[in-house]
Amino acid sequence: MRAFDEIIDFIASGTTPKGVVEFRPSEETCRRLEWLLAREKAGQLAPEEKVELGDFLTLEHIMRLAKAHARRRLAS
Repeated sequence: MRAFDEIIDFIASGTTPKGVVEFRPSEETCRRLEWLLAREKAGQLAPEEKVELGDFLTLEHIMRLAKAHARRRLAS
């Protein structure tokens, strides 16, 4: 999955708290998420798409937590 690859590449490349705060997913990943959310809203998600959407939401949660921790580090 592209979103996982983006996060893994981001982590593997080494980063800083500032880099974590500034991280944004690619336009392609954002478009895919928007498409999945629209299909979910319309009740048209296939089972594998439900899993993919769940994975996206998990990644988003992890990144929000990481950004919050990074902001605290930058503030201190």
